[in-house]
Amino acid sequence: MNVMGIIFANDASMGDLTAKRTMASLPFGGRYRQIDFHLSNMACAGIRHIGIISRHNYQSLMNHVGDAEEWGLELGEGGLEFLTPYSMSTTDRYRGKLENLYFAMDFLEYGSDDQDEYVVMADSSVLCNMDLTKVIAAHIESGKDITVVTKSGIANGEKQLDLAVQLDDNGDILDIAVDYAAPEDYSASMDIFVMSKQFLKHQVKECVARNRCHMDRDLVLGLWQKGIATIHVYPFDGVALFNESVAEYFRNSMTLLKKEVRQDLFGRYHPVFTKVRDRVPSYYGESCEIEDCIVADGCMLEGKAEDTVLFRQVTICEDATVENSVIMNDTVVGKGSELKYVILDKNVTVTPGAKLIGTKQNPIIIKRGESV
Repeated sequence: MNVMGIIFANDASMGDLTAKRTMASLPFGGRYRQIDFHLSNMACAGIRHIGIISRHNYQSLMNHVGDAEEWGLELGEGGLEFLTPYSMSTTDRYRGKLENLYFAMDFLEYGSDDQDEYVVMADSSVLCNMDLTKVIAAHIESGKDITVVTKSGIANGEKQLDLAVQLDDNGDILDIAVDYAAPEDYSASMDIFVMSKQFLKHQVKECVARNRCHMDRDLVLGLWQKGIATIHVYPFDGVALFNESVAEYFRNSMTLLKKEVRQDLFGRYHPVFTKVRDRVPSYYGESCEIEDCIVADGCMLEGKAEDTVLFRQVTICEDATVENSVIMNDTVVGKGSELKYVILDKNVTVTPGAKLIGTKQNPIIIKRGESV
């Protein structure tokens, strides 16, 4: 199979967490970035021609991916490419993924359609460990124009879904809705799509020419309603984490403390690769108490931590207490301080004796480099 991949870095706002970075470069799970999951999915499926589309704030992402050696990819034309469509357009007003693709048409048109016959597109906000070879094979076997990967159990009547699909008992589509708080009998799109490159190029040009720029509403729903395109639904039965809000990011970070979730997300089909940063092993002081935590390398632990995700080179000083929190790289938690339901970005300093207490639904976020 000749397949190319496109990853949308997703510039959706998650407040201070994405103020200076894309969703793709948001740290997750102690030592990873969100883009690592889809890069690993594609690389392990043998996809070597991958484009990463981002509008702005992509310097952190480029620094993380580097030359893409960790994923066995080659940075450059015909390999892994960073696509910044709005640096090549006449407007900086974002109108949707189809317009992104339109301004990055040179990437889609690289080589012949036989060289890259199919396209897999994914969004950085949904994390999973997926065998894309099975998805592509199912798409080809279905004979449909578009394959949408979905996950059951996400729709609950409250969460607004970008794209929701309702199926009958035979797996045929009854309804498709966008931007909809779908009830439980709907499946949520994981923002992973497969289609032929020829079909995608044609529809992108046709849609944008008619001021239709959104992948979900204009391409999937619009073409299905008009009978122009047929849709195949691929149900995914593994762990899928939707990090589309601060509350979801925090909840999913805490979910990683469950062994079965970690095993599925980081090893269901293949390893998840990330940028190599060699550090010394973490140090556990004589009086430290670490219980039910994810601990990356290079940490200095003298205090107490429970139900917490600790990224690389975090320092927890003596008599400090950290519970139900996410502590990112190179952060120092000062002596005698107390943290509960907190997200500390990189290089934060918590002064001795400080007290920060949030809630599950509204964790306190401290921006990168700040001192509190």
